[in-house]
Amino acid sequence: MKKLTPVLYVEEIEPCLPFWVERLGFQKVTEVPEGDKLGFVILAKGNVQVMYQSRASLEKDLPALAKMSFKSSTGLFIEVEKISEVVERLQGVEVVVPLRETFYGATEIGVRAPCGNLVTFAEFAARK
Repeated sequence: MKKLTPVLYVEEIEPCLPFWVERLGFQKVTEVPEGDKLGFVILAKGNVQVMYQSRASLEKDLPALAKMSFKSSTGLFIEVEKISEVVERLQGVEVVVPLRETFYGATEIGVRAPCGNLVTFAEFAARK
């Protein structure tokens, strides 16, 4: 295995973009229109990528998959160098896991991104 990139299925991609692009500094590296909206997008920052696909695009691309129930939920866990810098960028975003120290050695915060997914950012202390 070489890489893991989550694909998040949403009704609309556009409301998700300001969180990733404006707040966190990701870039749209690929976008595919679906009518007058986006059907698919790849966002990247450094070695981290996340993909979004609209349900309308999924319906056209993979109709059998689009008919499946998506009852499971997905959370993203992103390791960062400086949690303080990320916390500053998250002002006004719904915090669901307040800034805390964990038993596994991370300082982390969890927020609900505009499209509903839980995104946890974690900084690990330098290991000796």
